[in-house]
Amino acid sequence: MAPKKDAQILLEVNNLKKYFPITQGFRKQVIGHVKAADDVSFTLQDGETLGLVGESGCGKTTVSRSILRAINPTAGEVKFRTKSGSVVDLAKLADKDLLPLRTEMQMVFQDPYGSLNPRMNVKEIVSEPLTVHRLMKTDAEVQDRVAYLMKRVGLRPEYMKRYPHAFSGGERQRIGIARALALNPRLVVLDEPVSALDVSVRAATLNLLQDLQGEFGLTYIFVSHDLSVVQHIADRVAVMYVGKLVELTTTEKLYATPKHPYTEALMSAVPMPDPRRRYERIVLEGDLADPANTPPGCYFHPRCRYAQDVCKTEAPSLQNLGEEHWVSCHFAKELKLQGVAVTAAG
Repeated sequence: MAPKKDAQILLEVNNLKKYFPITQGFRKQVIGHVKAADDVSFTLQDGETLGLVGESGCGKTTVSRSILRAINPTAGEVKFRTKSGSVVDLAKLADKDLLPLRTEMQMVFQDPYGSLNPRMNVKEIVSEPLTVHRLMKTDAEVQDRVAYLMKRVGLRPEYMKRYPHAFSGGERQRIGIARALALNPRLVVLDEPVSALDVSVRAATLNLLQDLQGEFGLTYIFVSHDLSVVQHIADRVAVMYVGKLVELTTTEKLYATPKHPYTEALMSAVPMPDPRRRYERIVLEGDLADPANTPPGCYFHPRCRYAQDVCKTEAPSLQNLGEEHWVSCHFAKELKLQGVAVTAAG
């Protein structure tokens, strides 16, 4: 479900940073920091799906968890518009003030088994958020709510007394989705929700997520390293590299006309179903930059085939090339980069 043109901004992230300290010795002296998220900014509209992509270790999961305060950000703003219409900065709220807002923000984790308590049955797992927030008064109400959610995600309600080990990987992920929907949230972070699933059940899970988005009026942040999956579900895509946002635009523009060399390299790895079309496979040389010891200038310059002297000394800023196409590259306007064929997102 694409957001309406007049949709309100639900989430505004400004200069978000998350640095993990590096310590040594008995006294745990701080000798450096791992810059897992470094000055990340974007907005998210009601009803939108934003894909957050990049290589493993680029910081996309750190950003998503910092937004929900699963981990505390080092600096920056995370402005969230609540159901009442007020705007609060999640990054600065105390835990006691954050608790009521948990009903509006939920997360679906990557591992459908590790995220479920093996000692709890499905009814207990799905109803746990309701119990924590004391939203249901009787067991009958809880049972009705769990049964409804199980039906909605494609599971049989009579299985609510079963335990996670009795379900397949795809079914476990549906249990996790049902749990996330229990409180009627507005923002759901999906952290690699289909990467641990068999290819045969990925499409069904993605279609379910899109159906639920339309029915419940959800807004998604979809974290993934699989660009073919993101192309199917996202309205806009944000590309990250070593903790920084390097490109942000609509899915159609990003896949057809990428403006950052790193995005071009990622696109060249997307499998194309048309055997008559040929694309140059761009293999990046070298390793991903160390977030604890980042290179000077543009973080990507040691692996970039278009790099020039200015890239080695001066860090590019995130600039708007027009029509909300944001790119962090000195030569974004001059480069003609290779894209891929695009199908309609969603």
